[in-house]
Amino acid sequence: MAEIRAPGKPRILCLHGFRTSAKILETQIHKWPESVLEKLDLVFLDAPYPSTGTSGVEGIFDPPYFEWFQFQVLQDHTEYQNFEECIAYIEDFMVQNGPFDGLLGFSQGAALSAALPGMQEEGSTLTKVPKIKFVIIISGAKIGGSKYSAPRLAANAFLAPIKCSSLHVIGEHDFQKTEGLALIESFVDPLVIHHPKGHTVPRLDDQSLKIAHNFIEKILKLATT
Repeated sequence: MAEIRAPGKPRILCLHGFRTSAKILETQIHKWPESVLEKLDLVFLDAPYPSTGTSGVEGIFDPPYFEWFQFQVLQDHTEYQNFEECIAYIEDFMVQNGPFDGLLGFSQGAALSAALPGMQEEGSTLTKVPKIKFVIIISGAKIGGSKYSAPRLAANAFLAPIKCSSLHVIGEHDFQKTEGLALIESFVDPLVIHHPKGHTVPRLDDQSLKIAHNFIEKILKLATT
């Protein structure tokens, strides 16, 4: 049964990181102040596949843990498993529980969130749902990054500039920092929050909170159009 949409709030599908869960991302996001959260209708989704290995959050957050798709770096390319099935799973959820205005993702979920608008624009996926109006990318990167190949379905996701509004959250000590900075260049209308931490959902200091509020004002207008 579809959840009731909160009136006047942008409805956002939230995609968690590799080998974590919807509950974990919800806990992480709720470090953000109520002045941000009260304006957003956040829906958290577990990835379709149980973790196939050790989770980086074991001992910090309780299981179960999930992953969106699997990958293996080979000598000259990257091999992906279940990527197309993952995209179909997300689209089915959006059909049944939407409409969604935008996406929020952390880590592996951020890579998906960043790629999906371009994939939708070229007509390779998300053809059954309204156009994605904005994305919030936390510790993100292009799928495959700068060194490895992308899945076939996402191969053209960044050929054209991504026109939807975007907010990028990048940590000074995040191992994804370089890839996250490169990702910004693919978006035509990015706002960026820099924080001093690593690969995490950070708390928002005064400067970050101002940027977040500016972005929310922008997407509030988009959600009503």
